Amino acid sequence: MDSLTQIALGSAVGVAVMGRRTAVWKAALWGAVAGTLPDLDALIDHGDPILNMTRHRAESHALFFLTLAAPLLAGIVSRLHGEATLFRRWWLALWLVLITHPLLDAMTVYGTQLLLPFTDHPYGVGSIFIIDLAYTVPLVVGVVAALRLKNPLGQRWNAAGLVLSTLYLAWSFGAQQHVDRIARASLQQAGIETQGLLVTPAPFNTVLWRLVATTPTQYHEGYYSLLDDQAEVRWTAYPRGGDLIERHGHTEPVARIAAFSHGFFSLHNGGDRLLLTDLRMGLEPTYTFRFDLGSPTAVGHVPVTQLGMRPDLGRALPWLWQRLQGNTLSTLGVATP
Repeated sequence: MDSLTQIALGSAVGVAVMGRRTAVWKAALWGAVAGTLPDLDALIDHGDPILNMTRHRAESHALFFLTLAAPLLAGIVSRLHGEATLFRRWWLALWLVLITHPLLDAMTVYGTQLLLPFTDHPYGVGSIFIIDLAYTVPLVVGVVAALRLKNPLGQRWNAAGLVLSTLYLAWSFGAQQHVDRIARASLQQAGIETQGLLVTPAPFNTVLWRLVATTPTQYHEGYYSLLDDQAEVRWTAYPRGGDLIERHGHTEPVARIAAFSHGFFSLHNGGDRLLLTDLRMGLEPTYTFRFDLGSPTAVGHVPVTQLGMRPDLGRALPWLWQRLQGNTLSTLGVATP
């Protein structure tokens, strides 16, 4: 999730666990710090954009390592504030702050390696977008109320914010499962036999959902809004580069993205360059993670570069808003290099 959300969650958890045992500002401050710490791995440059992508949310987001770090951080905080008698409480609070960070990240589609060093499997439920104000605002309101009121009522506001945000997270998962059933029925009706199906929310909401279904040679993109009149999906097919995947799938960069994306990727020729795309994050034809692998004859032996592409927000946001309301629209199809 975005940094503001992680700060708000960390502060809310810190305030809730510490209660009135220490000053509210201390609990909120150190909750925010601990809630930010795991994402500092983004500052590490592994020398390759694909490695930078796949090594983010790795050791710094692993429950095992964060559990080891919690008592060390609690020791620093309790000594700094002269609260040695509260060491165990600080330990519990900061441990919960640290582990709720990757657990929340795992609800997005990106991929969080929660169980390192035992497995590097990237967990990604994909039921919530990386920025969703419906999740973040209750946390912010609760923490601000706790800081301003500095009494039991403020603590109740903070607890209410945590409850509401958690309920929204549960709602997102339930909505995702509902849309998944509709998508699978639609694929069966259309006679599309898929290798995988991705169901993830469109930006900033959990009403409109983006669907991606893969076959060996194509990927099919569709959208479904909970406000649609009919429980059906209109699919648009795109070439996935099956022959290129068969030819280059064993190379290190392609194999790495294939594993990290759980198979939701494509390959295609861009002139004399081979382009690798993670299909999970973006709106056709713009994607957050698209990589230039170099000449097809040199894949794996030349530096990889990441291609920056973003949608034309002037057209993308109105399109998303109209589609969210259940209006049937053609594919967006807008790209800005």
